[in-house]
Amino acid sequence: MDEFDYSEQPKKKRRIGRKIFGVLSAIIVLVAAGFIFFKFYFVFGSGVKAGELNLFVYKGYVFKTYEGRLIQAGYKSSNSTIQSNEFNFSVKDEEVAKQLERSAGKFVELHYKEYLGTLPWRGMSKYVVDSVLSVSTVNEPESVPLSVPTDIF
Repeated sequence: MDEFDYSEQPKKKRRIGRKIFGVLSAIIVLVAAGFIFFKFYFVFGSGVKAGELNLFVYKGYVFKTYEGRLIQAGYKSSNSTIQSNEFNFSVKDEEVAKQLERSAGKFVELHYKEYLGTLPWRGMSKYVVDSVLSVSTVNEPESVPLSVPTDIF
């Protein structure tokens, strides 16, 4: 029968085990914090989109956010169907939201930031509009007057 008492391990081995556990825990916390920062708070890109503001709503179950849809000029093709180019976005600034609420159906230019992930309190889209650059009425196609050649009469 083995009479070795496991409770009398040297204190050095316990300290080394605690140090290793502490270092590994710190590394895991730093990696998790870095992942969360790059996924949800790092601005991946920013730019300007222009088009007709089609939809702008304030919605949500727990976190109420402003969501909008911009219809851009041109069409895209997917699975043998033709669709309009849509830009879905979120707004977190109240002043920008009020300006967009008054601009439904108008041609707007929006500055946005693109994130790699979405947060419920920031909106449902990874594109977050932070300013409105311009608002104008939708340009109707100009009628071209028919010119009749004068030399035939």
